[in-house]
Amino acid sequence: MFNTTFYVRRLHSLCGLVCLGAVLFEHIFTNSMAMGGPAALNSSLAMMELIPKPIFMGLEIGAIAVPLLFHAVYGVYIALQANNNPGRFGYQRNWFFALQRWTAWFLVIFLIWHIFYLRIFTKGINGTPISYELLQAYFTSNPVVAILYVLGMFAAIFHFCNGITTFCMTWGITKGPRSQNVISALSMGLCALLCLVTLAFMGSYFM
Repeated sequence: MFNTTFYVRRLHSLCGLVCLGAVLFEHIFTNSMAMGGPAALNSSLAMMELIPKPIFMGLEIGAIAVPLLFHAVYGVYIALQANNNPGRFGYQRNWFFALQRWTAWFLVIFLIWHIFYLRIFTKGINGTPISYELLQAYFTSNPVVAILYVLGMFAAIFHFCNGITTFCMTWGITKGPRSQNVISALSMGLCALLCLVTLAFMGSYFM
């Protein structure tokens, strides 16, 4: 008998790892150019503008928006079914399970705000190109926005890195407790590194 849930959950896991991972690493790498000053970031952003618009739009919609929308919608469905109780049990994996769901809820709101304001409203509707100067004014004019952005990045980073562990478990890559603990430790190490990079490039806008 064909188990639909079995395959949908694996597709959900795969979309999260590949698509969210690709967007996250590209986002962090591009924004890290801000540490080199306006010229470095603007040059990096200009390179993306060299991609023909039909191809760029196709990638944005087909390779990013649709898979992430599926991951988000099905993730909300999973989150509504989840039974989190970290305060009672207190185990690390149980806390991570709860944080994975909580960051998912936060990311839904954060990404709607972030994508609508910068990608759709600022760049799409107003036609204002994204630049170092625009981002610096965006973050420094309102510290609350900068804090929310950092929290959104932290949520995305944890959600992705912890997702590496759950992906390996879901796909049967790590079957025993020892291998699962090793992957979890490596994933959290990556999480800490990416969070530090995020703090570094965000701090560069205020210097």
